[in-house]
Amino acid sequence: MNLKELQKKLKSEDYTLIADRNGELYVSYQRGIAPILNPMKEQQNFFKDAIVVDKVIGKATAMLLVLSEVRYIYAYILSQKAKDILDQYHIDYDYEKIVDYIENRDHTGMCPMEMTVAQLSDLHEAFIALVAKQQALFNQ
Repeated sequence: MNLKELQKKLKSEDYTLIADRNGELYVSYQRGIAPILNPMKEQQNFFKDAIVVDKVIGKATAMLLVLSEVRYIYAYILSQKAKDILDQYHIDYDYEKIVDYIENRDHTGMCPMEMTVAQLSDLHEAFIALVAKQQALFNQ
């Protein structure tokens, strides 16, 4: 599917994320980084050469998608730090709105996943830290 078709399907089906993986569609209703992180725990390059359309992309998600060798990203909301990562790794992307950072779900501060990678620059370290943070949050 092309970008416009993916965007239309994301909105009409109310997905949080949709990806075209070389003709195979991957969709998710999950929130946060789960739609990206969960399949990557099984296959790190799950998004290799994919076109990804996501509602919100922060630094954590950007680092994961770069690690997974994504081809193109469209975000409705993109954080400045995500933009910096995508530029650093020469990933093609576009967005509707840019924000300083991704907020947590109750809008009282920064998303915990963003805080987890705030000081990280190594993609593999970020992946390990995000898996651990997801597990810690799940066990609360």
